[in-house]
Amino acid sequence: MKIFPAIDIIKGEVVRLKEGDYNQVKKYAVTPLEAATEFAEKGAKYLHVVDLDGAKSGNADNAKTIEKIVSKCNMFVEVGGGIRTLEQIEKYIDCGVKRVILGTVAVKDYPFVEKAIEKFDNRIAVGVDAYNEKVAINGWLDKTEINSLEFCERLKLSGVTNVIYTDISKDGMMNGTNLEVYRVLCQAKYPQITASGGISSLKEIQILKEMGVYAAILGKSLYEGAIDLSQAISISGE
Repeated sequence: MKIFPAIDIIKGEVVRLKEGDYNQVKKYAVTPLEAATEFAEKGAKYLHVVDLDGAKSGNADNAKTIEKIVSKCNMFVEVGGGIRTLEQIEKYIDCGVKRVILGTVAVKDYPFVEKAIEKFDNRIAVGVDAYNEKVAINGWLDKTEINSLEFCERLKLSGVTNVIYTDISKDGMMNGTNLEVYRVLCQAKYPQITASGGISSLKEIQILKEMGVYAAILGKSLYEGAIDLSQAISISGE
């Protein structure tokens, strides 16, 4: 199982949200590049970066900051937030991003996902952000009536190979992740599943690994010192 430390960016700063709420923002006294460098020094090979401004606006607002991280850090970087065009996907890939995450656009314009998969294949992942198993969009601000598990099934049938599933109610809360939903996703043989949201102990990382989860994203638990990144990577076996 792969470990992806996370960097969420608002106005060029590293932040974490509670339950995806932009009114509950905690800023950290470290730049995105400093955070990425520190993760690399602790053994991270992978990095998850989200442009939270872009997730709301639909534009790649923090693209320059992200490009700087990619150019300076020798890691497999995946990027999400505000990516709504093939041109923006291509820009990120051209600057060295290894995987681009589609979120809102996958719900609003599903044929776009199919076009992106056709053109970029496994360089595309889809982020499924769920609240009570209903998909949320536009930076988690808007809830839909789309069942998140059924949506994952549709993605699988369309050839999507990597799904990043986040339980919004768990994200940033430090109360543990939704292990049950990942158990269901793994048993149903959905695409490679990345667990995101609320992972707050090494025990959870061990459980997710045993389930067969492809990767785990760690955010606030790293910034708050609840999980040691080096230990998490050791448990993951990657």
